[in-house]
Amino acid sequence: MTRAITCFKAYDIRGELNEQLDEEVAYRIGYAFSSVLTASNVVVGGDVRLTSAPLKLALAAGLIDGGSAVIDLGQAGTEEIYFATKYLKVDGGIEVTASHNPINYNGMKLVKADAIPISGDTGLHAIKQAAEELDSDYVKQRLAEYTQQKPIDPKAFYNGQGHIAVSVLENSGKYKQDSCLDAYIDHLLTYIESANFTPLKLVANAGNGAAGKVVDALETAFEQRRIPIEFIKVHHDADPTFPNGIPNPLLPENRADTAQAVREHNADFGMAWDGDFDRCFLFDAKGNFIEGYYIVGLLAQAFLDKDPSAKIIYDPRLYWNTEDIVNRAGGTPVKSKTGHAFIKERMRKEDAVYGGEMSAHHYFRDFAYCDTGMIPWLLVAELLCTKKQTLASMVEQRIAAYPSSGEINSKLQDADAALARVLEKYRPLAEAIDETDGIGLEFGTWRFNLRKSNTEPVIRLNVESKGDIPLMEEKTAELLALIRAE
Repeated sequence: MTRAITCFKAYDIRGELNEQLDEEVAYRIGYAFSSVLTASNVVVGGDVRLTSAPLKLALAAGLIDGGSAVIDLGQAGTEEIYFATKYLKVDGGIEVTASHNPINYNGMKLVKADAIPISGDTGLHAIKQAAEELDSDYVKQRLAEYTQQKPIDPKAFYNGQGHIAVSVLENSGKYKQDSCLDAYIDHLLTYIESANFTPLKLVANAGNGAAGKVVDALETAFEQRRIPIEFIKVHHDADPTFPNGIPNPLLPENRADTAQAVREHNADFGMAWDGDFDRCFLFDAKGNFIEGYYIVGLLAQAFLDKDPSAKIIYDPRLYWNTEDIVNRAGGTPVKSKTGHAFIKERMRKEDAVYGGEMSAHHYFRDFAYCDTGMIPWLLVAELLCTKKQTLASMVEQRIAAYPSSGEINSKLQDADAALARVLEKYRPLAEAIDETDGIGLEFGTWRFNLRKSNTEPVIRLNVESKGDIPLMEEKTAELLALIRAE
């Protein structure tokens, strides 16, 4: 007997606990991952959620039975798995995380050797099929042999107690706990020069997620290297109950604590992360949130200062500012479809030094072309010192030159009809049309991008202009009225 599995998405695995994702599903995924990739060694880790450790151990049991040896990094961020996969030269890596999803969800992010992402067409469909085809009686038998509690109680799993016995995993001879934290920290520090730093005070909001441990390790490394950075730590300790809310600074209502701490402590800037800290969000010295779009341009400039001929990858939602910066420096701007799998693939193809998305995902060639939430703020901190400017002064001119609406979502009854209404009115007037991702139309002094969600009846709108805030606001309101005219 097989089992249908519904938690596989386009790029990763996400599902509601006990409905779509439980220990049995995690075991199946581990077994399938091992067999499909014929993986000899796999590194695993998990975020701070209550169910991440139980799911990770069930995943490890499946990996072992599928033929893999497992290296368990314990509590770790997604980028630590990316790093360890390449650093340890293993055949794959899996992070158990739900990132910024609600508390009753969890999931997994999967990579193969060299931290190359696994998405639908590059192995995820095959893993799903193999996981579903695994015989249910065999799965139940194996789980019973790995557990110390019979029968398995779903409530215990949901409360983070779990059922897989670590001792049984260890007795297999194919499971060990290890750490790559020191090597990971050393790698992060290769992106900056210690001598460039003057004293900085920075607010670091870990959101009670997995980032706090890395901030502490960096703090120790800074002291050893005499890098004069002082941290003001907010919601620092890992807490699976998330007493201050699910860490997702992309939501405006989740930014107040970081902004307030920046102002209270007269910090130079602030940063906040999501739960598995693969996204970094920045605040200036007045506590103002800086849209990720402008951070892409800032980081592009940082690399172009060192290599003016570098290739920079960016997503098609908002891009005039990025293109202008790259072109002025003599670099090569390369547009890519939105999404980490597409960005990483294009970066490898172009050998691009950096790639950025307005959603605060930043990718680096020397970080296995992967996204990281730690390297961006390190580079920004160094820029403040070398350019002797504030963060606000470095971005305010760019914001004025290319003001943008940010991404505005509209939930609709009929997204296709809304898209058709917009295209009927604006497409005949467009001077340029871009269909890299969704539809992008340019009109000389302003442009917009409109994308449908792949999973829900939602339209995502981004508008920008050339130095004309009233025009950008006027066109945004005009487009929203048409989109929402159901």
